[in-house]
Amino acid sequence: MESVVGGTGGQVRAYPPRNFSGGNGFNREMKPFILILILAGLAAGCTTRSEARAEAQAAAQRAYQAGQSDALKQQLAQQQTIVTVLGPVQNSTVPWVVGLTLAQAIATANYLSPNEPTQITLTRQGEDGNIDPAVLLNGVKIPLEAGDIITLK
Repeated sequence: MESVVGGTGGQVRAYPPRNFSGGNGFNREMKPFILILILAGLAAGCTTRSEARAEAQAAAQRAYQAGQSDALKQQLAQQQTIVTVLGPVQNSTVPWVVGLTLAQAIATANYLSPNEPTQITLTRQGEDGNIDPAVLLNGVKIPLEAGDIITLK
């Protein structure tokens, strides 16, 4: 069923449009390809909503734990680079540097009491040691370590 369309220089033949739902070669060639795409999509592991939610919660938990771990590491690093002075002082944290002494830390903390301390306790790695304040007045240098805690009373 063809029709002839007239033109200026000759005749042009127009064919009716192909019916792609019929039995032509295009449809037969595309069916296996479409079937493969559908099967590949199914085999790729479709995720249900509950599985996706569980995966998102697990990822959020891992991120939270990583953040907590980083915060703890930062706190530990900060503790290891300061000396804490408790008691009547203006600055309770003193930056630790190599060679820092007890007298220097107390002076840096800015001791506020008008009276000299009657008791000095040095806590290092969880163990307490009492220091006679007169020892400091006599010029004895007591070296400090990062993380030390000084309590003045």
